Amino acid sequence: MDRFGLVCLLLWSCIIIIVASPGQPQTTTLTSTVSKLSKTDPLNTLLLQGFNWESSKSYFSWYNVLKGIVDDAAEAGITDVWFPPPSQSVSPEGYLPGKLYDLGSSKYGSEQQLKDAVNAFHQKGIGTVGDIVINHRCGTKQDDEGYWCVFEGGKGDGSLDWSPWAVTVNDKPFPCGSGHADTGADYIEAPDIDHTNSFIQADLSEWMNWLKSNVGFDGWRFDFAKGYAGNLLGGYIQNTSPKFAVGEVWDDMAYGSDSRLAYDQNAHRQRLVDWVHSTGDRAAAFDFTTKGVLQEAVKSSELWRLKDSNGKPAGMIGVLPQKAVTFIDNHDTGSTQNMWPFPSDKLLQGYAYILTHPGIPTIFYDHFVDGNLKWEIQNLMAIRNRNNINANSNCRILTAEGDLYMAAIDEKIVMKIGPRYDVGKLAPPYPEYRIAASGNDYCVWEKNSYSAE
Repeated sequence: MDRFGLVCLLLWSCIIIIVASPGQPQTTTLTSTVSKLSKTDPLNTLLLQGFNWESSKSYFSWYNVLKGIVDDAAEAGITDVWFPPPSQSVSPEGYLPGKLYDLGSSKYGSEQQLKDAVNAFHQKGIGTVGDIVINHRCGTKQDDEGYWCVFEGGKGDGSLDWSPWAVTVNDKPFPCGSGHADTGADYIEAPDIDHTNSFIQADLSEWMNWLKSNVGFDGWRFDFAKGYAGNLLGGYIQNTSPKFAVGEVWDDMAYGSDSRLAYDQNAHRQRLVDWVHSTGDRAAAFDFTTKGVLQEAVKSSELWRLKDSNGKPAGMIGVLPQKAVTFIDNHDTGSTQNMWPFPSDKLLQGYAYILTHPGIPTIFYDHFVDGNLKWEIQNLMAIRNRNNINANSNCRILTAEGDLYMAAIDEKIVMKIGPRYDVGKLAPPYPEYRIAASGNDYCVWEKNSYSAE
C-alpha cells in the first residue's frame, strides 16, 4: 500500500477513534466485549491489578473503591481482578503481614467490605485473585533474644501461632530461627519462613482455603515467589486448587559492558520458565523479560529487540506463552515507587503490544481508570476478545526494525508500533482488513470477517 493509501486509512480510523474519545465511549464496540469467553480457561484470562502503592492510604475504603469499577471491568471484558494483600500488616500496603487471619485491621478496609467487593465482582462473572504474602512474616512478640520472631495467627485458636522454629536458620538479619535452611532468596525486611516444614505447609494451606471459603477468592498471586523453592509453592497450589495462580519472580536482566540492556535475554526468560516447571506447571509467572525488553525497545526506538534470534517474541511469551503473565507496570515498577517504570509517553504502545500478543495480559489500575488512556486500552481489549486472541495465539513477526515493529496474530489481526508512519507493503490489504484502533505510534488492523457474536 502506498503512503497516500495508508494515510487515508489512518485518517478514516481517527474519525472512528474520535467518536470513542474519553468521555464518549463507542458503546457498540465496547459493550459487545462483555466476554463470551470461558472465565475458567486460563488461556483467556485478562487480569486487572486492582490497586497501586497508594491505595491503602485512600480516604475511602479501597474495597469500596473497587466495587465502584465493577461495571467498567465487566464491560471491558476483564476476567479476573487482583486484590491487595488482605491481612493485618506492619506496613499499610500489606506486604509485611503478621496476623494472617486478621482481615479487619487491613488499611484497605474491613473484612465485610472485602467480602462485599469480591461478591460484587462475582455477580458480574469476574474472578478475584488474592495477593498471598507468605515468604516472610512479621512477629507480634519478641523472643528471648529480643527478635520479633513470635507469631500470632489472629484467629485465637492457635492457628498460625508460631515461634522461632518457623524461621529459616541463619536468616539475615533475623538470626532467631531454628528451622531448615532457606530454599530461596533472602528477604531482609522480615523473617523468612521455613516452607519445608510440613506443619507450616498445612497451616498456611488451611488459611488459604479459608480465604477461598470465607472471602471468596478464586486464585492467587504469590508475592516474592523467588524466596522459597518452586516445588513448595506448587504444593500450596495443589493443596488449595485455585482457578488461577501466578508468581512474582523478579530478578536482574542481562546488561552489556556499556550498562545498557543486552539484546540476548534468553537466560533471563529461561529462569522464569524453569521456575514455572519447578511448580509442576501449576503456576504462571509474571513476564518480567517482556516488560524489560519492550520498555527499552520503545524508549530507545530499538524495536528490533522484540524479535529473538529464532524469529519469536523476545520475552517469555516467545517460549512458554500460556504461562507468561504480561504487564506494563505494577505497584512496584510504577505508581509512586517507580522502581522500573515503563516510559509514560509510550504506555499505549506497550498495551498495543501485550493486548494483541500471546500471553496473559495484565492491566494496571492506574492505567485502567486514567481518562487519557482508558478508552484506547479498552478498545484494544475489545479487539483481543472479539478475535479470540488468547495466551497461546500464534504470533508471526512481520518486521522488527529500529522504528517499526509489526506482527500478525492468528492471521486475524495485524499490529504495528513505532514512530515510522509509512509501513509500505507491510500494511494489510484493504478492504480485507480494517483499522480497528490507532493512536500515537500504534495501529491495529483486524479482518472484516471477525465474528462479533
